[in-house]
Amino acid sequence: MWRNYGASADSFYQVRPECADDVPETKFRIKVGKTLSSRRWHAAFTPEGYLDIGKILSRVCRGGIHPSIRGEVWEFLLGCYDSKSTFEEREQLRQRRRVQYAALKEECRGMFPLIGSGRFISAPVITEDGDPILDPIVLQELNAAKEPTSVGQVGPSNGFELVKEHDKKVIQWKLSLHQIGLDVIRTDRTLVFYEKQENLSKLWDILAVYAWFDKEVSYCQGMSDLCSPMIILLDDEADGFWCFERMMKRLRKNFRATGNSVGVEAQLSNLASITQVIDPKLHQHLETLGGGNYVFAFRMLMVMFRREFSFADSLYLWEMMWSLEYDPELFFLYEEDPDLTAEKSGRAKVKSIRQYGKYERENMRSGGKDAEAPLPISVFLVASVLKDKSAKLTEARGLDEVVKILNNITGNLDARKACSSAMKLHKQYLKKVVKQRRVLWSSCDILSEHNDNIISLLAKKV
Repeated sequence: MWRNYGASADSFYQVRPECADDVPETKFRIKVGKTLSSRRWHAAFTPEGYLDIGKILSRVCRGGIHPSIRGEVWEFLLGCYDSKSTFEEREQLRQRRRVQYAALKEECRGMFPLIGSGRFISAPVITEDGDPILDPIVLQELNAAKEPTSVGQVGPSNGFELVKEHDKKVIQWKLSLHQIGLDVIRTDRTLVFYEKQENLSKLWDILAVYAWFDKEVSYCQGMSDLCSPMIILLDDEADGFWCFERMMKRLRKNFRATGNSVGVEAQLSNLASITQVIDPKLHQHLETLGGGNYVFAFRMLMVMFRREFSFADSLYLWEMMWSLEYDPELFFLYEEDPDLTAEKSGRAKVKSIRQYGKYERENMRSGGKDAEAPLPISVFLVASVLKDKSAKLTEARGLDEVVKILNNITGNLDARKACSSAMKLHKQYLKKVVKQRRVLWSSCDILSEHNDNIISLLAKKV
């Protein structure tokens, strides 16, 4: 199992030979005693299936997860399963979710039969008014899906006709299908995995079903980059869907659009506030250049550094972030099943702080956990990159130079060092914020005391 120790994880995510020179070199190495192994992973479970997640978190932060078990570990880190559940309980939940996904997919197939056909489209199929677009490429795919299969059965689109649609929700969903297709074609195309049509269509299916499942967010560019690793790591399509859905629970606010704004703008505002505290000189310079809204960092937050790291390094970065942020109540925070919510109320609270990720523990100690919206570690990751490049950025004469400097970091970042820097900045930021609050409270107390004295004097005169 460990014959590849010391080798790059790229051996598990093969790159097409003709693209080898275009992808960043992977820095992540699988190391004995540091990387979470299959043996150590399975040893963390009791005979009944209860997982001691505390044993896992520090190991993941120290050396990542071996690619052979990465998918199943991610399911816990993302809150798909409760660490205090049994093997039997998780298997029952897995089967229920697979049935639920099959029903969702069948519902989508009823509206557009290429779902689940092994094919996908990248051309528009409908106008905003609901009129069908008879694009030759779309018609060709639909006709191909009607052809008899290898066992002589007719494909799912038999008898389907493109007609005017009146349901606004269906129109909105169908409008997203071609954009999903365009992004699928571009997503991780340097990997051998996506040379197969079936894997491209699987990615399209999951994203199309999610767009219908979460109608408020639907589909936005960047989601394909987040979903791609899920179907590579998890063989079952339904398992990949629910893993992606849990990731989106964390990130959907970034993609949600309200009026003329996008949710990620709130994170950019948080980034500006952090930089103003930890590097006021840089913040002032960026504001002078007209970049005080920090839009140049948009991509890093939206696709979680997928462009700045190699494929394997980005996975390593993600799992470290999730381990640092891990909350043992995550599963119940995300579940909407009333039976499971009732079960939670009868469970004892987590007693050991060791079951929480290191970043989460810092928030708990500082009171940050009680804040209305605790800042995710991803914002501090971006802040650490800006601080690391502060000398160059403060010399930039325009925003185009800022963008160029940040583009040049691709392939030159170390995931573990980036997380370590983010943790240090987080601690530094919390200390400064707490200090500023104390100064503010002290000023308020002095002002209040001063006002009381004035009122007392006036009362005496009266």
